[in-house]
Amino acid sequence: MRLTIDQYSKYFKLSKELIHSKLRSKKLNYINEDGTIYIIIPESDPIAQKLRQAQTKKESQNKMPPPPPQKPKITVATLIELYKRENSALKERIKKLEAKIDQLIDDKERMLREERERIEKIYAAKDEQLKTILELIDAKLKIEQQNQLPSSDLELLPTTSSQRVELKEYLKSLDLDPQKRKMIKKRFHAIKGSDIRVQEQNGKVYLDFGKYDYSDLLSLY
Repeated sequence: MRLTIDQYSKYFKLSKELIHSKLRSKKLNYINEDGTIYIIIPESDPIAQKLRQAQTKKESQNKMPPPPPQKPKITVATLIELYKRENSALKERIKKLEAKIDQLIDDKERMLREERERIEKIYAAKDEQLKTILELIDAKLKIEQQNQLPSSDLELLPTTSSQRVELKEYLKSLDLDPQKRKMIKKRFHAIKGSDIRVQEQNGKVYLDFGKYDYSDLLSLY
């Protein structure tokens, strides 16, 4: 092992003058390489072993990564400011959520109102249809009661009902075959506009048995 004069001075804590004095008196072994003096210490010398260990330790320390930088300490003021920001963000989210909930409630109520109105319209239409059917049945029963002819000479006699009846619905209630219904319809449409008994409204023909006699038009022959 070899050390420069500076290294030797630092390790052994000797002045450079004293080291040069020992070199001149040949008390230390040394060599001169390119003008630089190296003091020779045998490897077997305990001092050399200690120097090796110290050098190895120093190299290991130099290779170790530097300690991570310390995180800045969080002060009370910083924590309060952080909590304020989080609280403000949370309030904003709650506000948006409440607005969404209100909108959902409004939409649900609107849908329920629309569904209720739709159902009410359906029931109103069904009630009107049922009323018409009952009127047709009543008219048919009255015609059957007034019918005095045998079945071979059956004619459709008028009803005393004061309610108007649509021709198409009335013929359906009589259980006639399609050919006879068609024949009777032709009679009514042929005199439509020229006979006061035939009333037309919205493209439909209506009969008023309370005012007029339709026996000639309702005849099956």
